Amino acid sequence: MSASTVATLAVLALAALHAYILVLEMFLWTTPRARAAFGTSAEFAEGTKALAANQGLYNGFLAAGLAWGAVASDPVGFQVSVFFLVCVAVAGLYGAATSSRKILFVQTVPALATLALVLLAH
Repeated sequence: MSASTVATLAVLALAALHAYILVLEMFLWTTPRARAAFGTSAEFAEGTKALAANQGLYNGFLAAGLAWGAVASDPVGFQVSVFFLVCVAVAGLYGAATSSRKILFVQTVPALATLALVLLAH
């Protein structure tokens, strides 16, 4: 498997992760699965449904951008991938600093590892 293929698969995997986060935040926020994933109580989840849905929408935009970067031909595909990978990493850093350190390992580390793969493959 070529480095380019590995990088593309990594970008698509990260896109899938953010699509899953979209589903958790927009549609499953008050369910036991989402509450366990985000460490929230039933009361908190119920009171923050709209906020979580908005956050989920942003994760959907990240997923769409990553998917676009993975399938677009170069140089656009490379540029879009780098842009959205940096966006994911920065969002993860902010989330880790303001919400939960877990976000660093769920979002930032995978984004930076994928960014490294994309840059090495280019």
